[in-house]
Amino acid sequence: MLRTLLVLLLFGSSSSFALGQSESEQRPLLVLAYHEIASPTEAIAPEYAVTPTMFVRHIDWLRNTGFTFVSVEEVIAAREGRVRLPARAVLLTFDDGYASFYQHAWPMLKMLRIPAVVSVVTSWHEAAGHINLDGQPVSRERFMSWQQLREIQDSGLVELASHTHDLHHGIPGNPQGSLRAAATTRLFDAATRRYETEPEYAARIASDLRQSTSLLRRRAGRTPRVWTWPYGRYNETMQQKAVALGMQVGLTLEDGANAAEVSLLRLRRILIQANTDIGELRYQIRLRDARVSENDRPQKIAHIDLDYIYDPNPEQLRRNVNHLVDRLTWLGVNVVYLQAFSDPDANGSAAAVYFPNRHLPVTADVFSYVAWEIRTRTPVRRVYAWMPLLAWELPAGHPAQAQLVRAEAGPARGSVNMGYHRLSPFSALARQTILEIYEDLAHHSSIEGVIFHDDITLSDLEDSSEMALATYRDWGLPGSVREIAANDELLGRWTVLKINSLDDLASQAAAVMRRDIPALFTARNLYAQVALNPRAEVWYAQALENSLRHYDFTAIMAMPYMEGAADPVRFQLDLLESLRRFPGALRKTIFELQSVDWKRAQAPIPSLEMARTIEMLYANGVIHVGYYPDMLFQSHPDPAVMRQALSGRSSDPLLPAP
Repeated sequence: MLRTLLVLLLFGSSSSFALGQSESEQRPLLVLAYHEIASPTEAIAPEYAVTPTMFVRHIDWLRNTGFTFVSVEEVIAAREGRVRLPARAVLLTFDDGYASFYQHAWPMLKMLRIPAVVSVVTSWHEAAGHINLDGQPVSRERFMSWQQLREIQDSGLVELASHTHDLHHGIPGNPQGSLRAAATTRLFDAATRRYETEPEYAARIASDLRQSTSLLRRRAGRTPRVWTWPYGRYNETMQQKAVALGMQVGLTLEDGANAAEVSLLRLRRILIQANTDIGELRYQIRLRDARVSENDRPQKIAHIDLDYIYDPNPEQLRRNVNHLVDRLTWLGVNVVYLQAFSDPDANGSAAAVYFPNRHLPVTADVFSYVAWEIRTRTPVRRVYAWMPLLAWELPAGHPAQAQLVRAEAGPARGSVNMGYHRLSPFSALARQTILEIYEDLAHHSSIEGVIFHDDITLSDLEDSSEMALATYRDWGLPGSVREIAANDELLGRWTVLKINSLDDLASQAAAVMRRDIPALFTARNLYAQVALNPRAEVWYAQALENSLRHYDFTAIMAMPYMEGAADPVRFQLDLLESLRRFPGALRKTIFELQSVDWKRAQAPIPSLEMARTIEMLYANGVIHVGYYPDMLFQSHPDPAVMRQALSGRSSDPLLPAP
């Protein structure tokens, strides 16, 4: 069922929210998301239905455990500093306006004077006969009447929220017909073979939200100030349109704790499911009390070349994707880094991409399709788009085509030849082009993260372009790379400024994407030498400490054969030793192994050797591991061997001892 697929895509993100007081004074506001209160045999969607008896037990347990039920008004007032929330505050929310709420939940809430939020899809309540719920015809009688909705609202206990007018369904989001959330997807019209434009999308969203607001005001007597995003999906456009209509609170399905920095427009909720008994509810609350984050959820990553999956024959592409889905199901991985650019000559630079955009040729519009298939058909819980930051080969005639990184002629001390064709990060036009490419990716993808390629780098001979030299002069440095390199003090300052400039551009790219994907996670590839050799910061304009601060994850290329290490095990242990210099670094570091030896004609690294390395890393406290590349058609590494090795660490979040 589409509801199940779209909702499950959201789980795993995390952070923390203490409204109106310091974190030392109270635990984060808890927000629970219920749907039906019904037995499995009576429920429309049994996987999200809680039995009436279990619901009563939830309420009883929360009361006996010291929780205090609060209203939306109290939450808003606390954020504004007008009141203080109780130490253990909980807000109850009920999505979709089911009649089972009125029958089974409302009597208890009314008796105990417990406030709640009920979210209404207004088109469903206007319908006659049957409602199309994710392709399933459902009787209108399974939802509350407008009279019942007005009754519970007029009690003063229930706040009616907009769940949109008619965005609680999937629409085609690519040429392959993947049904993605209507609220955030740019509709693909199969008849005209075109996507709706950004103005068309914004107009569709604005029209829907206005209609929902108007109906709630006319039918229930009040303008909604709470909006509950269907399937938890939302973006900046939706927020802006809803705020203009009076929204003060937005409810998502992001599952982290509600820390003080979490906006009221994106409150996180615990999704209550059929298996949420008291033990599971207690566990979910403990995760939030412990401020468990994405960094505490062990990542097991397969890094995949879409160039190897893609085939111009649609039927062959479908077979390849089915093969990939089967393989990922057996590998035991829970995260995929999926190539979004096209690099068939493997030179590390992108001359085309796999998504619609304004600047580059599109090899084929298949990235969103493959990512969707992975997320909805495998145990993978996170798909990251693998993207270059600088290494773009723009087509001839593009205004930024010649805005390239230039290397100073002649050798420098320890200089590294990057070999990448890269746009200069010091060109305003190149930066604008890069950010627009990332914006277009976000418009046309349903993903959880972005992994920046290893091209976020400049050697100690780079960048000597005129744009870069002008920037160095603005930094108070000489406008000459040779003059800078000849002075250790200037070289050190120059290196630090370059590192920060590159990381800032990556942060800007992520910020652009977060307009469409607010909970986006970031990762970046880092050369192992940067962690092992302090001098390497100068050679690469990369720094481990900066990377740990600027990105959610740092994927160190822990590839001893690529680095020519004499002892592969010692190489990994040396990396570990370097990381331990930074408190908490292992929570944010991925050890990305190589599955082939590029220096020996891409000879496969034996699966058993990879497995032993993973086991050794786990034994030494490593949390996150991955590998590149995954060789689908050679079935390398062996899925049975990898699954066994990866099972050596549970995928459950890491919790502090009670």
